[in-house]
Amino acid sequence: MLITGMYDFCPSDFPLHVVLVQPQIPPNTGNIARTCAATRTPLHLIGPLGFELSDRYLKRAGLDYWPYVIWRVYTDWSEFICTHTQSLGRWLAFSPRGQVCLWDFAFQPGDWLFFGSETTGLPEVCLQACHAQLFIPMVEARVRSLNLSVSVAVALFEARRQLAQ
Repeated sequence: MLITGMYDFCPSDFPLHVVLVQPQIPPNTGNIARTCAATRTPLHLIGPLGFELSDRYLKRAGLDYWPYVIWRVYTDWSEFICTHTQSLGRWLAFSPRGQVCLWDFAFQPGDWLFFGSETTGLPEVCLQACHAQLFIPMVEARVRSLNLSVSVAVALFEARRQLAQ
């Protein structure tokens, strides 16, 4: 089931894409949608989702910016792969166990930024499909991870900074 927000779009029309794989917490996804609207970055949601798209917390976190979000929802990983196998650009996984620091990575136009669920991260099949696995450095070693919406914002704005957008 493919749902397209705002309008149907061609992936190559955008320099960056954000992909959430099996997000679980509606307010995080709503906040990410708002960030994507502000940066005109397409948002791809790969199910199963941990909430309904009609969830009031999802809508509330996105405020009245939903009409400006360019987004698609995919039932599962297989549907996403079938739809985007021919898409240009690198697939970049973000994980606390990534091998390359975000600050040391050279982003390019066409990059797809992948983030996993708040509880389990990216599935192994997704990690293996990505061209690189990145991490966001944290000073305190006892902190395992950042909030998903914060991670997406940090990564997206660093990529945009490097691409001078």
